[in-house]
Amino acid sequence: MTETWRFIDSGHCSPAYNMALDEALLDWHSKGMIPPTIRFYGWNPATLSVGYFQKVEKEINLAKVKEYGLGFVRRPTGGRGVLHDQELTYSVIVSEEHPEMPESVTEAYRIISAGILEGFKYVGLDAYFAIPRTDDEKQALKNPRSAVCFDAPSWYELVVEGRKVAGSAQTRQKGVILQHGSIILDIDEDMLFDLFLYSSDRVRERMQRNFKNKAIAINALKKTAISLDEAKAAFKRGFEKGLNIKLEPYTLTEEEEASVQEIASSRYERDEWNYRK
Repeated sequence: MTETWRFIDSGHCSPAYNMALDEALLDWHSKGMIPPTIRFYGWNPATLSVGYFQKVEKEINLAKVKEYGLGFVRRPTGGRGVLHDQELTYSVIVSEEHPEMPESVTEAYRIISAGILEGFKYVGLDAYFAIPRTDDEKQALKNPRSAVCFDAPSWYELVVEGRKVAGSAQTRQKGVILQHGSIILDIDEDMLFDLFLYSSDRVRERMQRNFKNKAIAINALKKTAISLDEAKAAFKRGFEKGLNIKLEPYTLTEEEEASVQEIASSRYERDEWNYRK
């Protein structure tokens, strides 16, 4: 029996709105007001998001963020800095009690990411899950050397030809799993590396050189570039197949929109949240 989930394509929104809507969906689902939901979105302007625990002053070059005219927001999820620019961003909101959801965070990643894996197949790429095998690889996940999210794949993140093609982060609150992540279509590596602080120019150069071997955008792997609309269609089908669900499009009501705007202005637009020590 195929379960029906809600599907929201909210288009390109402000960084504060994007995080507020993810939070609102988590809250509504926890109260039983909405079914499990998958959301696609983009960013206006292009934005650097940082993980919930990141120390902005130590890791982020805020002058460069401003110089490039980027948005800036702290996510409610962990992980490292992500430049949201030429990408398809997704979020999945589903109860921890859902019969298909394992208790373990890494196993839940695997289940949810099966949808992304199928999406990569639909765009013609042979993606597979990253599974750290050696003790050194597992230890590296616990002690990330870089503030840059795409510097290394984590458990069950998606890899093509040995390089990371999608990054995700997860939080669990109020009995609900929120997983959101980036599916990169194109990437400006120079701009990305300008946004972080390094102990020396040599360290930055080495890290940027290594990055090319560790991460890659979809269109760098394709003979013919795919558009955002093509990516949306492929990954929507991918989630339906990978999670064995039917996605039903939904538009927020005026009342729901007002609730999201309230969360955005009270939290994600505030410096106390975004730049806190």
